[in-house]
Amino acid sequence: METGIKETPAGGGSVIDRPSSAVHSSSPSSEKIKRFETKKLNAVAFWAWDLSVDTCAICRNLIMELCIECQAIRDSETRNECTVACGVCNHAFHFHCISRWLKTRHVCPLDNDQWEYQKFGN
Repeated sequence: METGIKETPAGGGSVIDRPSSAVHSSSPSSEKIKRFETKKLNAVAFWAWDLSVDTCAICRNLIMELCIECQAIRDSETRNECTVACGVCNHAFHFHCISRWLKTRHVCPLDNDQWEYQKFGN
């Protein structure tokens, strides 16, 4: 007993299994019949920071938004510099906010552990 051969055409889609003798014959009935064909594919992706917090505990703004310092300036160059700073304790703050905080105390505002940068940037 011969087994069926399954071939997938380039460009996607699916074909019906036919016996191997039918696939290799030269008759017109040996053409592959497509079950479906992909005409268009729209991919959608979502992303988010890998953080346990979504607000800056210093200014109380969302991490993804501008800090209060950048909101007051309203300069397009400063908006690009408003980045997120994460500590080894996994607490995240706006870089401007934590920089201002670290001028007076060198600890995390939430857990009072010694502050050390883990990640910095967009």
